[in-house]
Amino acid sequence: MPQGSPSGAHLPHGVIDDRVAFEDYALDGFYDEMFVGPGVPRPGCERLAERLAELDPAELTLRQRAAELAMLNIGITFNVYGDTAGTEKIFPFDVVPRVVPAAEWAVLERGLKQRIEALNLFVDDIYHDQKILEDGVVPRHIVETSKSYLPACQGLNPPRGVWIHVTGTDLVRGGDGQYHVLEDNLRCPSGVSYVLENRAIMKRTFPKVFEKAHVRPVHTYPSKLLETLEVLSPNAGDPTVVVLTPGVYNSAYFEHSFLAQQMGIELVEGRDLVVDGGFVKMRTTQGLKRVDVIYRRIDDTFIDPKAFRPDSLLGVPGIMEVYRAGRVALANAPGPGVADDKVVYAFVPEIIRYYLDQDAIIPNVPTWLCEREDDQRYVLEHLDELVVKAAGESGGYGMLIGPASTKAEQAEFAEKIRANPRNYIAQPTLQLSRAPTLVDGHLEGRHVDLRPYILYGDQIHVNPGGLTRVALKKGSLVVNSSQGGGSKDTWVLAEDNS
Repeated sequence: MPQGSPSGAHLPHGVIDDRVAFEDYALDGFYDEMFVGPGVPRPGCERLAERLAELDPAELTLRQRAAELAMLNIGITFNVYGDTAGTEKIFPFDVVPRVVPAAEWAVLERGLKQRIEALNLFVDDIYHDQKILEDGVVPRHIVETSKSYLPACQGLNPPRGVWIHVTGTDLVRGGDGQYHVLEDNLRCPSGVSYVLENRAIMKRTFPKVFEKAHVRPVHTYPSKLLETLEVLSPNAGDPTVVVLTPGVYNSAYFEHSFLAQQMGIELVEGRDLVVDGGFVKMRTTQGLKRVDVIYRRIDDTFIDPKAFRPDSLLGVPGIMEVYRAGRVALANAPGPGVADDKVVYAFVPEIIRYYLDQDAIIPNVPTWLCEREDDQRYVLEHLDELVVKAAGESGGYGMLIGPASTKAEQAEFAEKIRANPRNYIAQPTLQLSRAPTLVDGHLEGRHVDLRPYILYGDQIHVNPGGLTRVALKKGSLVVNSSQGGGSKDTWVLAEDNS
């Protein structure tokens, strides 16, 4: 029986005394990440639930505040564009972790590796022979009208044929507990620094339960990332690797500087680099130094004003010519954003089948394409029930969440869909799973998703866990930090604890 329980009676094994931490906790009909029923933890969550039950609300709140203070002292922040109250914010964090059993993770790991392998083959095909378009598996006009399709990348040959070196794939699960891929982030996915810092804070916040739970480590990510980058180097010797950031005003600048520091490499801006003698070089106090690999954290079209946007002040003029000649490596390679397009997303199961002759291990969310006449008619008739997304938007922007929308907003989106049907998809409003979250001194269910991080160098590596994002507003389905979301630590259990 957990210590601190007000009753002297013993509880059945696996049942938590809900008079302590869970007296007001309700499942409300949603799939819950910690509980299978009232007071009954899911397999693998028993130790955490018991430890939480030992704490009175005041102590749990103190641990939450200690975690937030640690984040403030470390400087874990992000910037919100257009926020008149001040751009820099502390990244919201919830002290109650999310647990993923070993067997569950094993399936996700296989599915993520399968998906990234197929998407990489797709991107390589799109910028070379375009066989998948010739065979009609993906309509040609879908690719050619994507704003992330870059004709300037046609014929590029990235090292080892790998275009997508770092991926953050967003996963959700509905009322049946089945995981689905919500979207693929293949250009400059962010958030992994919060995974690492969340873990460091949680190890201090719940040291005993963390040790007993046999949680798989995440701290090797920076070294794995550096290995992934170094194998891309055109220089057979000791490669010089840098992180290219847009600068301090970028929303993920903390992460850029954090990863550079963790890998022990330089953090640079475009103005720190120059093309000289057919190579990319970095300005240093000792003069110019050749750079072999660039982990770019700027969007594709800002990389080189000569190749893409002439107005870009963030990139390096002429870098694409050096890249095409094989004298510098870029990660991620420019161009994979075409597979990020939310309309292309709808074809990923067919893409996996085409290149790998396999069924997708992790399914997509069912998706209607508004450019299809029948799909568009259905979407327009059910706007109050569906989630409508713009093909090229991210971060929770350009969306209509039907059940939470007004008639005026629905009418506005209907006009947008009719005017540019290619640009919109719709999906059912999923009953996203929830996880216990500390709210005003007690636990309440809040909706969550999961963003694992995948590295692709010599082989594909999935970091165990990922960023669990949580919608901190009651009833909200939007987990993005820019839209009021926060994060949790994600505990993937080792095999011996499954």
